[in-house]
Amino acid sequence: MSRRSGRREGGFPPVPEALPVPVVDSHTHLDIVTDPAITGVAGTVSAALEAARSVGVDRLVQVGVDVETSRWGVAAAHEHPALVATVAVHPNAAPHLADLDAALHEIDELAADPRVRGIGETGLDTFRTGDDGRKAQEESFRGHIEIAKRHGRPLVIHDREAHADILRVLDETGAPDVVVMHCFSGDIDFARECLRRGFVLSYAGVVSFASAAALRVAAAATPLDHLLVETDAPYLTPMPHRGRPNAPYLIPLTVRALAEATGTAVEPLCEAISANGERIFGPW
Repeated sequence: MSRRSGRREGGFPPVPEALPVPVVDSHTHLDIVTDPAITGVAGTVSAALEAARSVGVDRLVQVGVDVETSRWGVAAAHEHPALVATVAVHPNAAPHLADLDAALHEIDELAADPRVRGIGETGLDTFRTGDDGRKAQEESFRGHIEIAKRHGRPLVIHDREAHADILRVLDETGAPDVVVMHCFSGDIDFARECLRRGFVLSYAGVVSFASAAALRVAAAATPLDHLLVETDAPYLTPMPHRGRPNAPYLIPLTVRALAEATGTAVEPLCEAISANGERIFGPW
């Protein structure tokens, strides 16, 4: 499941105002951003990186969702100094694999590469996967946790409608030293449980949606040294361009929405995001 269904419509939005301090996009999928079947626009990784750099997004984390995209990300990270990679089997892909053990073995091998800086996105998703796939999801999640600990890599978690089970599995297995909650989607109570365990919360364009008031409350309660920002491009495009394809150059819109939600000036927020990215994934 390396692509989500549905083509993004309307083309890429205009370029926003640049940030005063460069930041890290902690979670993006440039293999999909450059796929015209999804975005409607044929692009290149180099062009996407240049567009991002022009607005103050100078470091990016390319995220794997299966063996193929994990290999792609590692190769891209070796080619482009602005990129580092994470490797994983997405929780929605795990139940469909003929040989999950073989896939996890390859992820384990890829994790040793010096350009790999995280294991993910892995986790649990009860929105797209029903009861029949949850055993495989949890087996895969536990396997990724062990890979992250074995290689000393951050664990990047996909959590969709599975908050309690995510915490249960991490508590049972023992979490790696660094856990990043990709596209954090919980309320303030779940944020506090994650923060109590030392997890880092990464906020995507959803924080700018009118319907996301509870998420903004959670963001306001997140200490600056436990906060990241991401695109999850080409998905989760921030307002006012929701529904159009996302790309790393749109991070400034999410950063400014976070600044408003947290009551933090944009410049110190950027400085915190940059420092957190380097501490967790870097140096580039």
